[in-house]
Amino acid sequence: MKFYVIGTPIGNMEDITYRAVRILSEVDLVLCEDTRVTINLLNKYNIKKPTLSFHSQSKLSKTDKIIDLIKEGKTLALVSDAGTPTISDPGSVLVSKIKETFPEIEVIAIPGPTALISALSISGLPASDFTFLGFLPHKKGRETLFREIVDSERTMVFYESPHRILKALESLKKFMPDRKIVIARELTKIFEQIISGTPAEIEKYFTDHADKVRGEFVVLVAGK
Repeated sequence: MKFYVIGTPIGNMEDITYRAVRILSEVDLVLCEDTRVTINLLNKYNIKKPTLSFHSQSKLSKTDKIIDLIKEGKTLALVSDAGTPTISDPGSVLVSKIKETFPEIEVIAIPGPTALISALSISGLPASDFTFLGFLPHKKGRETLFREIVDSERTMVFYESPHRILKALESLKKFMPDRKIVIARELTKIFEQIISGTPAEIEKYFTDHADKVRGEFVVLVAGK
């Protein structure tokens, strides 16, 4: 029994491994966040496989259905809309349930892109020792995390949405006005952008260029 966790492109569709294409062509079913997104990738590589949605809003019955498919002997692959599944992604709950239900199953990683590592590699900040916070909470615990970032000697990394990036920069400006910040936006896509500076400098840039406040943001904060 095998279950595959496959990294897929975060933007540029050429960023997929030969192995990932082969495994996606061999499995019985592909689990994905949004079937409409994944079908575009499968079509590009002429992969004709059925898909089944699995995302944060999926009901318990969907998990039960996946478990039943594995019991029937089906080999499944899990992908996200972009990047590596289970990293800031509901797939981690599914993988845990599968390993619990089938202790003998091989859960196999097919490595691929992730915005976290891509951003670190081009940030110019120390990357041998860092802390990844995923998406910050909207309210409860948010200020506590910013205080943790202030005190950290490691590079701190988190994801932010375009709707909250200015609020995050405002908090960074409040807690660590002189700290170096790097923002990676739209990685591997046509409008990829890397911006470095103090929180106030980057906040001003996005205030002056409102058309750039879109896409996916990776925020990297230098250690103290």
